[in-house]
Amino acid sequence: MQFPSPLVEGVLIRRYQRFLADVRLPNGEVITAHTPNTGSMLGCAEPGSRVWIRNSGNPARNYPWSWEISETSEGIKVGINTLLSNHLVREGIDFGVITELAGYERIRSEVRYGSERSRIDLLLEKDDGSNCYVEVKNVTAAENGVAFFPDAPTARGKKHLRELMEMVRQGNRAVLFFCVQRSDVRAVHPADHIDPEYGYVFREAVANGVEIISYQANISLREIRLVSPLRNEVQCSEIKGNP
Repeated sequence: MQFPSPLVEGVLIRRYQRFLADVRLPNGEVITAHTPNTGSMLGCAEPGSRVWIRNSGNPARNYPWSWEISETSEGIKVGINTLLSNHLVREGIDFGVITELAGYERIRSEVRYGSERSRIDLLLEKDDGSNCYVEVKNVTAAENGVAFFPDAPTARGKKHLRELMEMVRQGNRAVLFFCVQRSDVRAVHPADHIDPEYGYVFREAVANGVEIISYQANISLREIRLVSPLRNEVQCSEIKGNP
């Protein structure tokens, strides 16, 4: 996916009120940009770090600039815009990159489903009714070459896992898809050190037939694309009991 307008480099001054960030441009101007990320942005929002923002060109927005990329202390570019993850996965399916999700006749987005009144990110459909429910999670946090999710405790994430398990029980295929917007990792793991309950429900979901698919993105200042699968380091045999 190519960015529709050029990115502008700056230095992060601070992130605040969850969705705002002050960024100093090379000419000294300070821009307040929208932060399209609901997580803690662990390791990606350090004051003084290099960031890249984009002007949406929409004068109706209160904050027309959006924060798109961060650079970690190790010099790794990370795509922090969680709103892009669904588009990246859809593009990966359409272009045949994500082979595990090939062969469906239709793809629909944001379809209501489940007993907990959720919306599935992508619903892949076949004419014979063998559907696949795909919940996409954007992953930005990593340590020692392993990406992890979530980067903050998430009740919503646990709800999505329960909904996916229910779809499997109803005879559907269900997938939790980790969209890893950084290129320096070899595997993905649930963040037990941040949300141990999520880790438990994650393993329960795997044991009950929910598939885990993880892909890594290449990040440049022109585009972000999913390019290759990543190893998932958790096996359902790791379940040891509810924390």
